[in-house]
Parts: sequence; C-alpha cells; structure tokens
Amino acid sequence: METNRLVLRRWEDGDAADLYECARDPDVGPIAGWPAHASVEESLRVIRGVLRVPETYAACLKDTGRAIGSISLKFKGSTDLTERDDECELGYWIGKPYWGRGLMPEAVREVLRRAFEDLGMRCVWASYYDGNDRSRRVQEKCGFRYQRTTDEVDVPLMHEVRKGHVSRLTSDEWASDLEDGSAPA
Repeated sequence: METNRLVLRRWEDGDAADLYECARDPDVGPIAGWPAHASVEESLRVIRGVLRVPETYAACLKDTGRAIGSISLKFKGSTDLTERDDECELGYWIGKPYWGRGLMPEAVREVLRRAFEDLGMRCVWASYYDGNDRSRRVQEKCGFRYQRTTDEVDVPLMHEVRKGHVSRLTSDEWASDLEDGSAPA
C-alpha cells in the first residue's frame, strides 16, 4: 500500500537495522507497551517472531525505503478488544525522529481504508496507555471516537499494570466522514 509519503509493506529481515534504530529509543517502545530493543539481533528476532504476521506492515519512507515504524490490524484471537470476526484492532508506532510530521495519521488512514474497503470490517478498535498523548492524537485525527477507560490493563512485556483508553471507528462513521468531507486530512 502507498500513501503520499509512505510505502506500507511486509517486514523483511533486511529491515532489522532500521527497526533497531527506531526501537532502541526508550521513548518509543515502553510507552506502547514493549521494551526498547537492545541490539540489531533482537530487532531481527522481533521481525521474524512478532512482525511477520498477516496485516502487519513496515511503514517506510517512500523516498528512501527506510522502515520508520509499524502498523497492524489484529483480529479475533490476537486482540482482547473484540471477539467478532468483522472487527479488528489497529496498532501502530513510529520512530521518534518522525514524530509530529503527520506520517502516522497518513499510514492509519490507508490501513483504515484497507480494513473497511478490502477486508469488510464493521468496526476498528484502537487503544493507548495513559500518558501516550501522541497515540491519542493520531486516533482523534483519524476519526476514532472515545469509548472507555480501564484502570487495570496488564502490560505483560513491561511487567506492569497501566490505565488504558479505548476508542473505535465504525465503517459507517468512516464512510460518513469521507462523504461529508469531515474526514481529517
């Protein structure tokens, strides 16, 4: 998939160095619920064991091909936000040097198009941990509506319990936002 500035494609072994450059930053992974990467070898293991699943994409700069983040859709059985076959969960992160450029909302819009148009999803859920205002803003910019806050969310990779916030976007809301021109640009 492509956007104006990004190519969203499957993760490859050759992305390990790019992944490590972004994922080693302690401001990136821990706020999303996973520890900072300690080596290129660890990043390669994550590509092979975590990121190489259906509907998980490396967000790559179109002009350089460099992987700068990740975006995915998780379905029944791999998410705790839904048990329905026609709903999924959106997850994403982007390297700190690329924060504040509108790149993740751009990627999210394309993945939402895929979820609703290509995969026939009725609803896409998203969540963020308390304090992750950047993730909250991405969801707001892309039309997600707040649903609930949960005070005790297990964060197994960090061995913590946090407060989590959940939002969703239905296919009808998405289509309506597109139709009336209120979909965020």
